[in-house]
Amino acid sequence: MKLPIPCPIEPMLARPVTTLPVADGLSYEPKWDGYRCVIFRDGTEVELASRGGKTLTRYFPEVITQALAQLPPRVVVDGELIVIRPDAGRSRLDFDLLGQRIHPAASRVRLLAEQTPASFVAFDLLALDDTALLDEPFRVRRERLTDALATVTGPMHLTPVTTDPATARQWFDIFEGAGLDGVIAKPAELQYEPGKRSMFKVKHGRTADVVVAGFRWHKSGPVVGSLLLGLYDDTGTLHHVGVCASFTAARRAELVEELAPLRTTPAEHPWVGGDEASGQRVPGAPSRWSGGKNLEWQPLRPEWVAEVGYDAMEGDRFRHTARFLRWRPDRDPASCRYDQLVRPVRFDVDRVLAGDPTGPR
Repeated sequence: MKLPIPCPIEPMLARPVTTLPVADGLSYEPKWDGYRCVIFRDGTEVELASRGGKTLTRYFPEVITQALAQLPPRVVVDGELIVIRPDAGRSRLDFDLLGQRIHPAASRVRLLAEQTPASFVAFDLLALDDTALLDEPFRVRRERLTDALATVTGPMHLTPVTTDPATARQWFDIFEGAGLDGVIAKPAELQYEPGKRSMFKVKHGRTADVVVAGFRWHKSGPVVGSLLLGLYDDTGTLHHVGVCASFTAARRAELVEELAPLRTTPAEHPWVGGDEASGQRVPGAPSRWSGGKNLEWQPLRPEWVAEVGYDAMEGDRFRHTARFLRWRPDRDPASCRYDQLVRPVRFDVDRVLAGDPTGPR
């Protein structure tokens, strides 16, 4: 490829803030929940580069086809790969389906490209023809991006943008129901700074009381690596909903002592013998993401409750690793149920792509 910037390039990132920033010149965009992807096109050549610089090209042949059909002949576009699925008459993002697209078998890649095709949402323009745009302010890059992608249609999209904080707050509140996880804020004069956290992101944050029903050892030695978390459904079945981790080395050692009275045998644990086929979420199932990682876990009697922080749900589990906040000795484990969780009002992702701020229907 003979483009004015190298492939791959480390994308510009955002730093988290707790409230939506408000200042003259700020633009706001929905925060998409997918794979960050920079598309490089030079004539008939197209490369899809991930945030870490690895190629995604072989996994998304349908995106290559769309890039050749809809993007300018020589261009570098920053954006997000997403998978959209129907959901009870609406459409929403599905990160699990997107994750399944990374598969080593070419035949499987082709099949999934047909069954769960990906879309691309563009939100920045890094180069066009022979001109690199990294040093241009965002307001200029956005204008050039809008012009360059003026005729694209799904599954290629241009992300909505607003300069109105009230609209951005409304997006933050209602777009979560379509599977998005926040809002991005960009200063108008911001140059594109690869690898730097120069933008701002506001994500949803919530807490839940969960049952601590097991743990995994840390790779560094006989100290606790992560706690396994559970919630009860309406039938009294305990489901594995995620983990919390990120403890200090000293705290990992302390947890070994604290949890010792709760350790039990597998035969006495409600997760042993359960599986997805029976409708119970249990820990320990290997996947291609584990990469040979030891997923063995140590059972604990489900008697202790912890309060954890989480940002979003993916189906019936925490989307990301939860944050341990405190023990809750005042809570009965049986009261830790799914019904305590905040469920966003469903919203149609097609309306997000249209920048529709009018609320759910």
